[in-house]
Amino acid sequence: MPKSQFVKAVIAAAAASLTFGHASAESILNVASGGSQNMVDYITDYLGPLFEARNPDWQVRVVGTGPGDAGSQAILEKLAAQEGSDAWDTDVIVVNQLKTTEMVTSGLLSSFRSEIATGELATRDSSRMALGTDVDGYVMPMFHSQTAIAYNPDIVSDPPASLDELKAWVKANPGAFGYNGIKNGMSGVAFTAAWMYAYAGNTDQIINGPYDPAIRDTWDDALSDLREFNESVSFTPGNAGTLDMLNRGEIVMGPVWVDMFHTWQADGRLAPNLKLTLPEPGMPGQPYYYAVPAKAGNRDAAKAFIELATSPEVQAEGIVNRFNWYPGIDAEHVEDALDPVVWEKIFKDVTPADLASKGKPFPLGPFFTDIKEAYERKVSN
Repeated sequence: MPKSQFVKAVIAAAAASLTFGHASAESILNVASGGSQNMVDYITDYLGPLFEARNPDWQVRVVGTGPGDAGSQAILEKLAAQEGSDAWDTDVIVVNQLKTTEMVTSGLLSSFRSEIATGELATRDSSRMALGTDVDGYVMPMFHSQTAIAYNPDIVSDPPASLDELKAWVKANPGAFGYNGIKNGMSGVAFTAAWMYAYAGNTDQIINGPYDPAIRDTWDDALSDLREFNESVSFTPGNAGTLDMLNRGEIVMGPVWVDMFHTWQADGRLAPNLKLTLPEPGMPGQPYYYAVPAKAGNRDAAKAFIELATSPEVQAEGIVNRFNWYPGIDAEHVEDALDPVVWEKIFKDVTPADLASKGKPFPLGPFFTDIKEAYERKVSN
């Protein structure tokens, strides 16, 4: 079946299944969202009203628990506190990778992805594995965030295609590359992880496990090289600081979050000529996940909500067009539902093929901790 027909068939199937039975006027779908306030606003202002319009007997109620691990940990604790109850009062959760793994291994989530029409549209590794834990069936990505290297093409006409080329470029252009190390922003942390993937060895094990603390003893060469690399870079104050310094011309290249890059350009805070590249062997990104608690009181409604949220039309309008995030489903499925101008803006520099081959997850939790601690000991000092 041609791609366009396939996408239309999925949209039709999702639309047909969104009305899932009669409910009283008092039926409430309770959603708990970790992440930043804009994620809560997205559900409050866009996704929730859309669901209610298609299911008029239901009302969506969303509670935000905050960004980072702490926000998702609050959701984990709420679910764990209800384990003795027959029906829990949270129907849909939006959580980060780390806490999702803990919820799956603790039996706090329900397997649902095979029961929704859009489940087959997410095929990236992140829909099956999260930081080395098998989460297949328990999650649907809400969106993917991704780091990449931003650069000024007026100065860098041929950007480095790999970290090997970047090393040589930085040595020849001291101070022109900037990042924040591992403090005050995850773009710098992501670059550090990418460096370790490229040069530390055991990349697959660092990403997927199993954890072996002895591997830390093999990292000395990679860390020494990173320390030498840092002697020729400019340090920025964080995610926003890297973009600010790029915009002012204080640096001409540095790692950024792709969605933040596009949002700043759309807002006029970043020069329109700046571009992105995703060098070999790749850089990390991460999804936020939709999931259904193990004893959700409104499981059928929860599935319908996630099915709508991960349909090509909603991923195109809500995720890509409104927030400049990469879609949670595979990018190819949103193309027909997205304005060609927006598609060109989002995917011109970092293509769906780039994301599939070079979009990496962050390391397994214990290895991730080890990398950050090793950076502090052997690179920062």
